[in-house]
Amino acid sequence: MTSGREKAYAYLKENVLTDPDRQDEFLSEQELADRLGLSRTPIREALLLLAAEDLVRLVPRRGAQIVPLSGREITELMELRGIVERYAAERIIPGRAPLAELTELLDRQRALSGPEHAKEFIAVDHLFHATMVAAAGNTLLSRHYDGLRSRQIRAGVVALYNQHGRQQAVLTEHQAILEAVAADDRQAARTAIDGHLETTLKVLLAG
Repeated sequence: MTSGREKAYAYLKENVLTDPDRQDEFLSEQELADRLGLSRTPIREALLLLAAEDLVRLVPRRGAQIVPLSGREITELMELRGIVERYAAERIIPGRAPLAELTELLDRQRALSGPEHAKEFIAVDHLFHATMVAAAGNTLLSRHYDGLRSRQIRAGVVALYNQHGRQQAVLTEHQAILEAVAADDRQAARTAIDGHLETTLKVLLAG
């Protein structure tokens, strides 16, 4: 059974921290408690967990503030993703890539055009990459990668808002990754992954 703290933690990570309009905002424990039907104690406990992950900042007499991703954090996130995703691509080549799942996820993304679907588009974006990582068969690595999910979604949504046409560009970049993996071409897969992450980084830093 999910505890109040777990419920609050999941809600904050999935629905509040990923909202680009709420960056820098101070969160009201009472408002969150009322919205979730909880007391303030599990809300406070969830915020302490998020503070330990550097996702919110606890400010005396002000409360918890959503911390926008800094340029350094974004750069480090993309570097770490590159290391993990290139490794995963090499592990699943040749012949071990979950091509049917990756194709289905790419089709789902294509159906999510428009700014109103930005968060869902990026959530599926994460699934696309996480599916490749999981297929490498390293459980600890996959768990570590999943820990990046909140930051990935926050960064991804911001990138979509920063550049018109970014959704279509992401689809093209994902298609290139999928085609390289399907062709069992490790060099092409590394090049496609690097290009995807480098372009995303440039869009984020330019914003």
